[in-house]
Amino acid sequence: MLTETRASAHDAEDDLTLTGRPDGRPDWRLDLPPQQWHRPLLALAAALAVLAVVAAVGYALDGRELVGRPLWEKPLKFAISGTIYAATWAWLLGHLTALPGRLRTRRIAWWAGTVIAVTLAIELVIIVGFAAAGLRSHFMVDTPLATTAWSIMASAITTLWVATLVAGVVLWRSPGADAARRASLRAGILLSLVGLALGFLMTGPTSAQLADFQGVAGAHTVGLPDGGPGLPLLGWSTVAGDLRIPHFVGMHALQVLPLLALLLELAARRAPVLASAAVRRRLVLVGAAAFAAVVANVTQQALRGQPIVAPDALTLSLAIATAALTAVAAGVVLATARRDARRRTRAAAVPASVAP
Repeated sequence: MLTETRASAHDAEDDLTLTGRPDGRPDWRLDLPPQQWHRPLLALAAALAVLAVVAAVGYALDGRELVGRPLWEKPLKFAISGTIYAATWAWLLGHLTALPGRLRTRRIAWWAGTVIAVTLAIELVIIVGFAAAGLRSHFMVDTPLATTAWSIMASAITTLWVATLVAGVVLWRSPGADAARRASLRAGILLSLVGLALGFLMTGPTSAQLADFQGVAGAHTVGLPDGGPGLPLLGWSTVAGDLRIPHFVGMHALQVLPLLALLLELAARRAPVLASAAVRRRLVLVGAAAFAAVVANVTQQALRGQPIVAPDALTLSLAIATAALTAVAAGVVLATARRDARRRTRAAAVPASVAP
């Protein structure tokens, strides 16, 4: 009985987020400070959204190609991805800069976000500028201009990763009270940093490039030179391994996992078993483990020179195992939650014994 009483008290604390609105529904903002978007990042997100529209027009109307791909494909991809990335950090860091007191935390959060905005802007300026001139922006060291631009981008990318790490550490310490949201943000931050770091796999020269150097040091693809057939818009190779895939998938964990937490909160309206933040936290952790497994799987697939559209037996086996284990783990979490709920209901129905 004592254990059940403690468990009930713990669950009551976890369920606080579901009781703050008049209708009893979960509210993502309930236990967070008033919203104040990080302005430099928000401005960048708005600018990149405009750039995405311009690049989309170029993608549709400009028939020129660069290394076998539409000229405006890379600016369009980076603009869309950058918009999402900048907007996400503007929202997250806005909560920290709005905290009363804790001046040091607010300053660190603001400066980390500003560095993210500046470095991301530098990278996009070079990418768009070189594309407009019909030149490659990545991996080129054949001219002084190309070498300088690539060096600047490499420094910007490294600085971006460090700034994201700093912002992640600050956010890790102050993500809000809800256990499920806290887990989604922390896991999203960690996997996003891993995804960003996987981009560095593309920056080293390949053995073929070293054997016959042509002014290119680094590549997206593994097994074949860059520029072959690829998926529409994404450009991911359909004939070789592509390191852009794990880089992209990993860095956007910062959006996927908090979205999972939000969807679980919304589902709690119709599924009482999800009312407990402790249950939602366990499901978020299951989702995070599955996401990490997917990142690992597409990474090994790319490193083995295998195209995303032609997985072999090993890649398929890992994918099936991930899906099966995720389903089993989620089922266990939900079954355990239902069993505990029935146990608490039965315990509440039994009148307490009266001591003589």
